Amino acid sequence: MKPSVYIETTIPSYLVARPSRDIVLAGHQQVTNDWWQNSRPNHDLFISQYVITEVSRGEQSMAQKRLDVLQGIPLLPATTETEQLARELIRRLNLPEQAKTDAYHIAIAAVHGIDFLLTWNCTHINNMHMQRRIEIACQEAGYSASVIGTPEELI
Repeated sequence: MKPSVYIETTIPSYLVARPSRDIVLAGHQQVTNDWWQNSRPNHDLFISQYVITEVSRGEQSMAQKRLDVLQGIPLLPATTETEQLARELIRRLNLPEQAKTDAYHIAIAAVHGIDFLLTWNCTHINNMHMQRRIEIACQEAGYSASVIGTPEELI
């Protein structure tokens, strides 16, 4: 059985984005493409409706490209349990309104027992201060938090 990976919205965004002139972002784009091409087949990928909703925003042609790369990846359903855990994460992480969906990504991955949550969101998800609080909240709710990291860390 392959390790499971929840693909958060930043991954398809980096995959199809126009090449960045910013050297750091360009590096993230390249690593994401390398992971997608070389490491993705070694994992079972999953997304949620939250990912679909987020990647559907913005310029229509780019939104379609993001949706295209996600084609065929199974959707994990939102449940009462994911809703409860997400609300607790929002409270504990003190997330601003525009970042509340980040708690739903974390909750869906944890409730469904996903091994890894792959993201470039280093503000509200892949952040050492947040990760400890995420782990505690998930544990107290009876779940194991997914290991959160970037494509670079999962290669």
